[in-house]
Amino acid sequence: MKRCRITVMRKAEYADLSAKYENFTEHACDMREGQVFFAEGWKKPEGLCDSAWESLSPFVLALAHGGKGLYDGWMKDPSSAMISCNDGFRPVSFYIEALEEDAE
Repeated sequence: MKRCRITVMRKAEYADLSAKYENFTEHACDMREGQVFFAEGWKKPEGLCDSAWESLSPFVLALAHGGKGLYDGWMKDPSSAMISCNDGFRPVSFYIEALEEDAE
C-alpha cells in the first residue's frame, strides 16, 4: 500500500451563507493553506479535521491501493485527486497524491 500526502491547497469562506444560515461558531476550522498530512492507509492523519477525513478517505484509500485516473482521468497526475471537504460555509480544497515508497 502506498503512502499518501494530503496538502491543504485553498480555504474559502462564504460569509453571506454563514450569516444567513449558520449558528454562530467561534472556532470552525484549523486547516491552513500549505499544511501537509501523510496518510497510512485508512488511518486518519493526526490533526486532520474529522469532517474533511470523511470526504477524503475514500480517495486516499483508492490511491493508496494503486488506483489511478479517478473520475475518468480528470487529474493531470493520474495518481492524485483534488477533493474538498463537505463544509458548505468554509470549504477547504485538498490535493491528495500517492507517493512512491521512498518519497517524502
